[in-house]
Amino acid sequence: MKAYVFPGQGSQFVGMGKELYESNEKAKALFERANEVIGFRITDKMFEGDAEALKQTEVTQPAIFIHSVILAQVMDQDFDAKAVAGHSLGEFSALVAAGVLSFEDGLVLVAKRASAMQRACGLERGTMAAVLGLEDQIVETICSSIEGTVVPANYNCPGQLVISGSYDAVERACEALKEAGARRALILPVSGAFHSPLMEPAREELAQAIEHTSFANPRIPIYQNVSATAVTDTSTLKKNLIAQLTAPVKWTQSVQHMFSDQLHNFVECGPGNVLQGLIKKIEPSAEISSVSLK
Repeated sequence: MKAYVFPGQGSQFVGMGKELYESNEKAKALFERANEVIGFRITDKMFEGDAEALKQTEVTQPAIFIHSVILAQVMDQDFDAKAVAGHSLGEFSALVAAGVLSFEDGLVLVAKRASAMQRACGLERGTMAAVLGLEDQIVETICSSIEGTVVPANYNCPGQLVISGSYDAVERACEALKEAGARRALILPVSGAFHSPLMEPAREELAQAIEHTSFANPRIPIYQNVSATAVTDTSTLKKNLIAQLTAPVKWTQSVQHMFSDQLHNFVECGPGNVLQGLIKKIEPSAEISSVSLK
């Protein structure tokens, strides 16, 4: 069976969606609708902006969401997924693909999420670090032993876990992790401590918006980051989506659960191919592909 998966922040690139906009009338109309909803021509930043501008959270998150969802909607007649999942931000794209959110409502929530996260980043200096070559349990134990705020944030694949928290605590954790045998423990060029307690102000802000947004019953199950399990209940979908901002992304566990539920064919829908690489490391026998970026 087939699952469609949607990428998160970090998969953006200048020019994303331009060919799709120019070659497909349905896609062009959706891109223009996105410009209207978001209140500025985000397509200009996507198609012809500079890389630094595209890295800004308030631009990156809506841009990736718009591109991913339009790809899914343009090829809707071929959209034969039995389930969907998204990595962090990608969960919003998955919810639209599953019929839970409208394109417009999803975009409004993503824009609010991005601006709330940007504001939270300004309240306390935070960062994230990629840890390679250690078992998850060792990373968890070391994080819990460090003074200050530092937690596992992204379980990307076996041997690759991202930690997040206050800058000083993440630095101390990196040193301890290298001493414990990590192949690498490298601070990432990000603007804040995503998926950590430092995002609590953003979580509270987003919670209000989500609670006031209409969620329809999904057409297919959604494997959510917080639980790593298939969810179809709308109240649970909302609760998990709110919790996601301060909780870790359990991507490794999500893919493992999908695979054990007989979902062996994964199609990445969005810019880049980051998720395909992670999935192959999690389940080497999985079939992986991407939606054409035409």
